[in-house]
Amino acid sequence: MPAAPKIVPRAAAPAPALSAAKGGASMAQKALQKLGLRRDIDLALHLPLRYEDETRITPLANARDGQMVQIEATVTASEIQLRPRRQLLVQVEDDTGSCELRFFSFYPSHQKTLAVGARLRIRGEVKGGFWGRQMMHPAFRVAGGELPAALTPVYPTTAGLPQPYLRRAVVGALSRVDLSDTLPSGCEPPVTQVYSQNGLQRLFSLREALTFLHHPTPDVALSTLEDHSHPAWQRLKAEELLAQQLSQQQSRRARDMLRAPVLRAQKAADGALPLHEQLLAVLPFSLTSAQRRVGEEIAADLARAVPMHRLLQGDVGSGKTVVSALAACLAMDAGWQCALMAPTEILAEQHFAKMIGWLEPLLAARGRRVAWLVGGQKKKERTAMLALVASGEAALVVGTHAVIQEQVQFKNLALAIIDEQHRFGVAQRLALRQKLAAGVAAGPPQGDAAPSGGSDPRSGGAWGPVVAMEPHMLMMSATPIPRTLAMSYYADLDVSVIDELPPGRTPIVTKLIADSRKDEVIARIGAQVAAGRQVYWVCPLIEESEALDLSNATATHADLSEALPGYMVGLLHSRMPTAEKKAVMALFTSGQMGVLVSTTVIEVGVDVPNASLMVIEHAERFGLSQLHQLRGRVGRGAAASACVLLYATNDSGRVGETAKERLRAMAETNDGFEIARRDLEIRGPGEFLGARQSGDALLRFADLATDTHLLEWARELAPQMLDRHPELAARHVARWLGGKSDYLKA
Repeated sequence: MPAAPKIVPRAAAPAPALSAAKGGASMAQKALQKLGLRRDIDLALHLPLRYEDETRITPLANARDGQMVQIEATVTASEIQLRPRRQLLVQVEDDTGSCELRFFSFYPSHQKTLAVGARLRIRGEVKGGFWGRQMMHPAFRVAGGELPAALTPVYPTTAGLPQPYLRRAVVGALSRVDLSDTLPSGCEPPVTQVYSQNGLQRLFSLREALTFLHHPTPDVALSTLEDHSHPAWQRLKAEELLAQQLSQQQSRRARDMLRAPVLRAQKAADGALPLHEQLLAVLPFSLTSAQRRVGEEIAADLARAVPMHRLLQGDVGSGKTVVSALAACLAMDAGWQCALMAPTEILAEQHFAKMIGWLEPLLAARGRRVAWLVGGQKKKERTAMLALVASGEAALVVGTHAVIQEQVQFKNLALAIIDEQHRFGVAQRLALRQKLAAGVAAGPPQGDAAPSGGSDPRSGGAWGPVVAMEPHMLMMSATPIPRTLAMSYYADLDVSVIDELPPGRTPIVTKLIADSRKDEVIARIGAQVAAGRQVYWVCPLIEESEALDLSNATATHADLSEALPGYMVGLLHSRMPTAEKKAVMALFTSGQMGVLVSTTVIEVGVDVPNASLMVIEHAERFGLSQLHQLRGRVGRGAAASACVLLYATNDSGRVGETAKERLRAMAETNDGFEIARRDLEIRGPGEFLGARQSGDALLRFADLATDTHLLEWARELAPQMLDRHPELAARHVARWLGGKSDYLKA
């Protein structure tokens, strides 16, 4: 194989070690830690944001207006002016022309370097003004020495970590780090471009790719570095996707080695029908074919001794809650416990009300109950609920993250249901899995409650000795995940989709209206309330912000109350006391309140069939998925429903391009899956999944919108590597993910 392309970076001083210096870490070393640059490989993978070309000197006569150039010139004049503000003005000349350097921030050391007669290398943007050519705050240093052979990298950094220090650290890390190939022979990625060397076409190795991206040659097309299409970038993206797929496959295989309770429908000792059949008999509606199909997929998982790890996707109002209730019935029927956790108290309370209505009468006949656990409970009520959970009398526990707090002890937990799972932080989701595993340890129910079919899966049997037990997990989301995203981030998840809405759901008409026409919207609200309908008005902020010129919920509540005399207008936001929130929601749910002014606290879980109009103020500030969730609060009854997106424009009467894309998508479709696809295009995968909650982007380099061919390659190669090259697979995951692989399993 030909030798690697030789890249000669700027001469660097010896690289600093990453370990703390004697007597404590330096400020720069602390800053490295803050950026997560703890290992040599972390520094090697810390790629530049952009590059500066210091490889050539441009004569001033050849510099175009607005061009970033490096010149070599002599200082001919240097003075401090005090008006109109204090500034340092320096005149420089080369053989072809002159230029003025202007500094508003400077130190005595700058003045010394910029003294008359000094020969300097200066880099900055040339501007042609009335008084001649000028550079504002250019970079400069004493001229001399050879020009570098590669572009100068500019890295993402933080306070206390100057670029020269970071550049030296990266060069040192690249010289020390093991970048030997972890791809099996003959399994190179299908990159779309290769580079030429000695007349041969070949791929970059990982070391060649990283060396090149840290110090590209000046002849490279910068556009290929900026859009990550360069073959060196392709190599990195392929390896990153492979690491992610390996981690996901390892997670799936590890889960397959665990055991979970076997949950099958069965008749009670007195011959009564199984609990899920009793529930189906009392429901006031029939399941859709999609709900039945998904229910069968979940039941098949629960009947296995391997923990279920399934994501249940369905658009707003598709009926995910009843499917989860049927799954809970299978666990409770077998004498085990089930937990249902939601991210907000309002959503948890909606679930609790439904579960009580559907299941409490059926469970009461068996001497069991539904328990309620949230953070703001009074001590007496909380103590009683904890006792019910610990004794096993509570067959179903519904609540917020309070369900996973330390003092909550389950007797025999078999199924955990998490609603709107992406809204929990990654650390919370990991804590949930670890917490819930302890709840299975008590073992299967005994006596009359013991299941009749099969033995305790922990005993081994044909499976051999079993090390650990986990509950089954069902995660629900009304934010559909596009296929490419599911392939990548949920490779260790089974995905079920409810792709059908129940009959009778009224189509929602979406209107885009500029906020200059707000009076017309308020008049329409008056007509709706007069006709006996109810209205939501959603605001993005609770209080005034100088940075964002947005209406606040309190002022809007006052304005609407004045504009709609004789009708009750309520206010709901996250800072209100719990009791006050409940009182407001009770008035709105009962129909006594005509208009509810709210922040996004009503985004999920609120179900008022009589509400037929949703107004979202400053809709351009909301994300697409959030707008779709909010729109789903109406159209739940028989009346024609509408969603009005009030948007603010700038001084020229326009709205930003990204906001325009979001609003256009909302007006064009009610399909949650199409909304999700467009949202992914606009926002990118990290923000779409709430990845920021983990503190790290889940993919740093690859782009699922353009790198599908690399993802397919990684998905196919990952299981082969785990089977045939486990050592290479382990090295690859350790190199790319370190301790972050747990985040991909949450």
